[in-house]
Amino acid sequence: MGQSAEHIYTPSELNREVRVHLEMGFPRITLEAEISNLARPASGHLYFSLKDDKAQVRCAMFRSSASRMGSVVQNGMKVLARGRVSLYEQRGDYQLIVDSMRDAGEGILQRQFEELKKKLEAEGLFDPAHKQELPPYPAQIGLITSASGAAVRDLLHVLARRWPVAQVRLYPVLVQGNEAAAEIRSAIESANRQGWAEMLIIGRGGGSLEDLMAFNDEAVARAVFASSIPLVSAVGHETDFSICDFVADLRAPTPSAAAELATPDQVVLKESFSRAQRQLQRRIQDALAQKTQGLDHLSHRLQQRHPASRLAEQTKQIEVLNTSLRRGIKRIFHDQSLKLDTLSRRLMVHRPDRKLAELNERVANLGKAIGRLTAGAVRSRRELLGNLARTLNAVSPLETIGRGYAVITSAETGDVISSVSQVEAGDNVSAQLKDGNLDCTVDTVS
Repeated sequence: MGQSAEHIYTPSELNREVRVHLEMGFPRITLEAEISNLARPASGHLYFSLKDDKAQVRCAMFRSSASRMGSVVQNGMKVLARGRVSLYEQRGDYQLIVDSMRDAGEGILQRQFEELKKKLEAEGLFDPAHKQELPPYPAQIGLITSASGAAVRDLLHVLARRWPVAQVRLYPVLVQGNEAAAEIRSAIESANRQGWAEMLIIGRGGGSLEDLMAFNDEAVARAVFASSIPLVSAVGHETDFSICDFVADLRAPTPSAAAELATPDQVVLKESFSRAQRQLQRRIQDALAQKTQGLDHLSHRLQQRHPASRLAEQTKQIEVLNTSLRRGIKRIFHDQSLKLDTLSRRLMVHRPDRKLAELNERVANLGKAIGRLTAGAVRSRRELLGNLARTLNAVSPLETIGRGYAVITSAETGDVISSVSQVEAGDNVSAQLKDGNLDCTVDTVS
């Protein structure tokens, strides 16, 4: 039998298929390694190798991607490179086409940031239910920031402009470096112990992720969460977020914005007070005008109806009412006298002693009738009871028991036992005899 003809590849065909398989078989990957053999041709592309202590991978970063790099790429630099696996067909070398690249140290910080964020979010430290309301008109404001940074100057400037009546106390701390987190946490706890401030503003100017490490510290986050004083976080610029921002009662994009969000604007309040004062004056004037008009009306009515005239009129009314009252009393007295005479005549017709004698005779007759009926009913019930007693004796098991028989019942349920199938050895039973009961135990069943 003949064999099918084997396909014969050319190097370009083989490299093309291998490239397709590589690109389809690998998703976009991120590689952490050290840059070496960096080349910068005039085309603007970057060619380099990414290596560790055991192997290396050739890489290419085209000009469009290289132009977006914010930092200078150098040999020996440890980076996180993201791209796709491919093959350079002309030489048959497999390579990584890099789309983006950042310093590996920053990548570690970012991962730590994300891990801490997930942990604290799962514990509920970001829950809006725990957020405290800021005082609407704070009289004492604490600032936790660097004493020499731009943030404190911005905060003091905005507070002086918007709400100069507030007293401000600075809790100076380092805002970056190894000791910064401990100082920030200590300042928050100290402010809470003192209890002087009605509100705290914590912050600094923007910076890199490494610069903001103190505000991404777990101990600082927990101190912010535990603060009984409402706290505003103003760390970074518009696009920078820190763990402190998520835990705080209010997040502001900048220190200046924090001062604006935390305080009322005195200009707006003064205008509001002026508007309210003008409205109050108008209402007082309107009320006074209405009261004055009412007073004039009452004065006119008082002049029309002098007290002496009203007194004479009321005296005349009293005399009329007095005369009417006397006539009414005489009429009522006459009517009641006639009614009393009528009732006296009716009482003489219906003398109580006669009525009482008739009722006594009826009671005596009814008593005799009740006696006769009661005696007959008793005789009838006695005869019925005798018949029932004779019938009961005829069917009563007591007669049978009296001849030497017994009624066996279960000691537990009280059911009558009529068959050996109802008991087992060891069961407790009760035997009723003519003159009492026997408590028994079943030894055997046969």
